[in-house]
Parts: sequence; C-alpha cells; structure tokens
Amino acid sequence: MDMDDDACYRALSTRDARFDGRLFVGVRTTGIYCRPICPARTPKRENVRFYPTAAAAQSAGFRPCLRCRPETSPDLAAWRGASNTVARALSLIESGALDDADVDALGDRLGVGERQLRRLFRKHLGASPIAVAQTRRVLLAKQLIHETRLPMAEVALASGFGSVRRFNETFQQLYDRPPAALRRLGGEERAASEGEAVRLALPYSAPYDWDAMLGFLQLRAIPRVERIEAGRYERTLGIGGQSGLVRVEPAGKNRLSVSIRFPKISALPAIIARVRRVFDLAADPVAIGAHLGKDPSLAPLVAARPGLRVPGAWDGFELAIRAILGQQITVVAARGLAAKLVAAHGEPLPETLASEGLTHVFPTPQQLAGADFAALGMPKARAAALSAMTAAVAADPQIFGARRTLDDAIGALKALPGIGEWTAQYIAMRELREPDAFPAADIGLMRALADASGRRPSPAELLARAEAWRPWRAYAALHLWALEAAAPSRPKEETDDNRFAA
Repeated sequence: MDMDDDACYRALSTRDARFDGRLFVGVRTTGIYCRPICPARTPKRENVRFYPTAAAAQSAGFRPCLRCRPETSPDLAAWRGASNTVARALSLIESGALDDADVDALGDRLGVGERQLRRLFRKHLGASPIAVAQTRRVLLAKQLIHETRLPMAEVALASGFGSVRRFNETFQQLYDRPPAALRRLGGEERAASEGEAVRLALPYSAPYDWDAMLGFLQLRAIPRVERIEAGRYERTLGIGGQSGLVRVEPAGKNRLSVSIRFPKISALPAIIARVRRVFDLAADPVAIGAHLGKDPSLAPLVAARPGLRVPGAWDGFELAIRAILGQQITVVAARGLAAKLVAAHGEPLPETLASEGLTHVFPTPQQLAGADFAALGMPKARAAALSAMTAAVAADPQIFGARRTLDDAIGALKALPGIGEWTAQYIAMRELREPDAFPAADIGLMRALADASGRRPSPAELLARAEAWRPWRAYAALHLWALEAAAPSRPKEETDDNRFAA
C-alpha cells in the first residue's frame, strides 16, 4: 500500500483522529508502535516508520503501545486498497478460518493460490495472513486483559491461543512482562464459564447512524429471539450446540458496548466477529460518503445520514429462511411467520439465561429437518423451498461462505432452492458482507429514483446508473431505502415487495 510519509507525519503531529485505524506509527527508538492519536510526545521525523495495519507494524518487530492501545482503534483493514479477495479473506480470518487451517486452505476457499494470497496481503496490508491472524489474537487478548476480570486461562482460550503456555510466552516476548501485569481492573476474577457476562467496547470510525441501524433491526426483530428497547439491541444465539445472549448498545467515544453471556469461552472470537459484521464496524463512512456524494441524487441523502451502515446478519441460514418466508408479503407478516417457526422448532434457552421476551434460539437446519412448513400458513411452493433450503444447508454448512467474486457468490446463491436474484443480492449484502451487492430489481430502489413525472427506472437502467456507485452500491441501496422508508405511506399493493422481508 502506498503511504505518503509526509502526510502521515502531519497526521501524527496534529493527532488527527481521521487517520485513526488508517495508519500505525512505529517508533524506532522505543520499539513501540502507536496510533496517530497517541498522547505521548511526538517523536522526531527520522525516528518513525508508518504502516497500514497493526499487523504490519508488529511483523516489523514493534510492540503495541500501552498508552494509546492499538487494539482499541477502528479496524478498517478490510477497506484497504482495491482487493476484494483481501477483504473476503479478512472476514474469514476474523471468523477463525486460520485457527484450525492453514493459508493454503484459506486460499482454496477464496479460489486463489497460497502464494497469490500472500502477495495480496503484503501489497494491501503489509503483512502475511498468518501475521494478521496472530496480531488479531494478541490484540483481542490484550483488550480482554484490560477490560474484563476473566482469569488468564480464559483470556487465552477466548482470544484463540492454543494453550496457556503459548499465551504467556507470546506476551512475555512482546511486552517483556507476563500478561497479568497488564491488568488494569481490580477485584476478584470472574469466570465466564460460570455465567459471568463478558463486556467489551468495540470501536468504529465515526460517524455512526445508530438510530437507523436500530430501526432496521427493530423492524425485523423476531419475537422470542430478538428484543430492542431503551436504545439497545439484544438477541439469543447458538453456536456448536450451546446457546447464549448478546447485548449491544452505544458506549460513547465512537464505541459500542457489547455484553456476551455464553458458556463456551472459546466461542468468544466468533461472537465478536459476528457483532462486528452485523453492526458493520469495519466500514469507513468518510470514504464511502465521499464517493457516493459525487452523485447529485445521492449527495443530499449522504449528507442527511453520513453514518449509515449496511446491517449484517447473524447467520446465513437464518437470513435465507427469513427471506423465503417474506417473499411477496410485508415485513410484519414475514416476522409473524418467523415467530411461529421459532415457537414450533426453536431451542428454548436454559432457565439461567431466559428472560422476558428472549426465550428461544432460531432453529438450526437439523432442527428444521422434516418440518411441516405448510402448517405455518403459506403456499406449498414456498414451503417446498424452505424444505429444500434446509436440506441444502444441512448437507453443506459452508454454503454461505465467501466466494472469489461477487458474481461467483450470486451464482452460487441463485443455485439454491427458492433463491432468486433479489434474495441472492440481499444475502450477499447482509451475510457475505459484499459492499457492492445491489438488488437492482427492488421496487423500493426504483421508486426512490423516480423522475419528476413519476416514471421509475427499469432494473437495467438502475444497474447502469449504479455503475458510478461501485464499489459501494450496497450503501447506496441503504440510502435509497432510507429515503423510501421516510416517504408517505402507500397503498398495500405498492408495498408488497420483499425488500424488508429478511
């Protein structure tokens, strides 16, 4: 990645918060790397080197600063350069793709060779895939040490270290002290394995339209599984046959506060990765807004909602089922069908976790195998599509995994039963986190761009117009949907599309 050292040093000298997460500063005289907003005295120009990521700085031999805490900077690595392959690889790494596999296997999932993947990482991130994974592991462990009272053994497991010994050796080597010496919170240790909630603050790059995010999720919240109240989002989740709860709310200082209660501490990285994806914490709203704002029709929308994000999905199977349930009906009706499905087939939460309004986990493909979907009150064709989708995901749990390109992903999704172009683009947008996914046939998008006479563009015309919005067409779609949602209500026949069904 090309970096202008003079511009980087100016950002460091002025402690420009706009560059936080975009560059890291290695100080040769101390061996430490910092964020550009570090409160320490600015080092001399000849004593610093600049890196695009924390992993690049750490690979160069620098250790994280204890004052500015690089682990608390916005993680914008997925937005580096123009490599979609790197962005997809980062998403997989964050979800644990390199915990039990090697770079070769990661490349296979993305359709590229190991050597090519390493070259792309070096070019765009300044570090290898393994170095990126190791740095993420170390920085998560350091955050858990600072912000929780988890026992050190649980910190090691929760951050992805294979053993406590390896965890201790890494921190001794990197910080020249044992991990326990970095703990700031006093008091007794509290083990998550005994039901204690793990609370962390996850950073993002401002601005952030929290009201829009919460409104989007609230409109789709499934009773018993999700709850939104008092400005916070809560839901149940299941991983590996175990279930838990997660709560997300604003924490100030460009952070979201996340509280997780889950019996298996080693699932914590996967849960945190899912929270980051659902709430789109890796987005760079400044870069996105600057690009989309060049279009005269989008400029006022971007100005009105500068921090609009693309909400993610908690699980690809859940999103696909909800999308099929909502085909050709309103969001309220789709949510009602999903509630019936959960009540009939969802796994009840343990009594120690269940609370008013949150009682069940969305059913897995195995739990829905053989289910009578027609009993929910829907056309036979749609019930058959649900059965076929359930069987397909049960046979291949990685069916919603990252693909080499957006076109590859859309093609694979459309091959699934009950998934058309609109639904495939929607799943790519929310579950695969494809920033350029775009459901051009959506009636809401066409209606939002109608001309003065009321004529709507055709899907082909809309696609042609959206070329200028690449590579962030998904964000353009969210801005147009926000405009459509704010428009006066229309007769029922004008709103029976499935843009809100999932």
